[in-house]
Amino acid sequence: MQQLLWIEVILKAAAGVTLIILPLSAIRLVGMQRPETGFWPRLLGAVVLGIAAGVFMTLQFPDAKGGIGPAGLIPINLAGAGAMIAPLIMGTAAPTRRGKAFILANAVALLSLAFLEIAHI
Repeated sequence: MQQLLWIEVILKAAAGVTLIILPLSAIRLVGMQRPETGFWPRLLGAVVLGIAAGVFMTLQFPDAKGGIGPAGLIPINLAGAGAMIAPLIMGTAAPTRRGKAFILANAVALLSLAFLEIAHI
């Protein structure tokens, strides 16, 4: 279970830092529609980095109160995957095939992590 949580920390931290530092470039690179400003992508990056930090704290201090364990990551991952799958179904996810493939890959990754965490609880 610890390895699964470390995978969560690494993936979420990498995504969060990327969105905070290079929000518009990262969006353009993966084929998503470019927003007018980097505010919302940076805000999302901060939230995802905060989730990574919460999981990291849980791994470093397992006896401390607070943090995010596997039970907390399941609804986060399921909600994220659902938020990505809905626009894919409606056809409004991204303007390019590369963007749609990126969203689909991320949704599958989040669903996989959620189901693996369910299996280990």
